[in-house]
Amino acid sequence: MELKAKEVREMSEQEVRDTLKSLKETLMRERASRAMGGAPTNPGKMGSVSREIARMKTVMAERGFKE
Repeated sequence: MELKAKEVREMSEQEVRDTLKSLKETLMRERASRAMGGAPTNPGKMGSVSREIARMKTVMAERGFKE
């Protein structure tokens, strides 16, 4: 997926919220898979999803709305 900050800034508030929710669910699934001892299909996915969540939160803070 890999969203850039510029792309996030062009989204509406609802789109940002929906995408953030989806990313958090993805991260939760990845963490659960790792906690159960499963081998990750994509080892770098957790890091990239975490960075995307951080980008979304940064843009939300710039706009002045909360999660």
